[in-house]
Amino acid sequence: MRRKENRGVQIKTPEQIAKMRAAGQVVARALDNVGAAVRPGVSTLELDAVAEKTIRDAGAVPSFKGYHGFTGSICASVNEEVVHGIPSAERVLAEGDIISIDCGAILDGWHGDSAITVAVGEGRSEDLRMMQTCEESMWRGIAELRPGRRLGDIGHAIDDHISRNGGYGNVREYGGHGIGTEMHMEPHVLNYGKPGKGMKLVEGMCLAIEPMTTMNDPDVRQLDDGWTVVTRDGGRAAHFEHTVAVTADGPIVLTARESDRAKIADMGFVQPTW
Repeated sequence: MRRKENRGVQIKTPEQIAKMRAAGQVVARALDNVGAAVRPGVSTLELDAVAEKTIRDAGAVPSFKGYHGFTGSICASVNEEVVHGIPSAERVLAEGDIISIDCGAILDGWHGDSAITVAVGEGRSEDLRMMQTCEESMWRGIAELRPGRRLGDIGHAIDDHISRNGGYGNVREYGGHGIGTEMHMEPHVLNYGKPGKGMKLVEGMCLAIEPMTTMNDPDVRQLDDGWTVVTRDGGRAAHFEHTVAVTADGPIVLTARESDRAKIADMGFVQPTW
């Protein structure tokens, strides 16, 4: 018997996708609140408290807290930290820093997962350009989430945009993932690939799309804390992520924030419930 290409991948009904959108809205509010709290002099632990309060006030549970021993409700990754930075009272933001905030929530058994990168204060122009490229590469990847497309189409769209717009590094050791009743599920979603290759996308799949770019060399390493991933050359990094459903009518961004409304319309995606 021929093995189905999407074997082991959780396929959601429209009703289940609606529940994931509800979880995604909790994450969206948490990121909005944390982003608004970013300023010089604030610690990443204080930002973590903002996220946790937002999530719990909504009747949800932080996905990250306690996950394999992780202590935060967000990952707070500053400057050369790419992902998985642990919130700390000692890590205090300064003017000119950039911080990547990754946040997840569970509501009624369903997960939402999203990330943004924010400048502290005015932000350096070179950082803002890299952040813009990273975020746009995410949207290019999301545009490929249609039935019949393949995982390689997503990765190629992300990698092609990064390479054509500033020549930034595209981190290859980490990528996106399936999501649903668990935070990390099959399939793994690479941020590079060949068009037309890889698992075929079908209606009802839900994927977290999350490119990570670096200012220079894309090579990374993990710190001794067992979590924080940093660039090997000390260059700064950006990280953006959305949870997205594959539907017959196009992608639905389940973690969309109000600030994404115009972009979603411009890309021609299905507008999620607000």
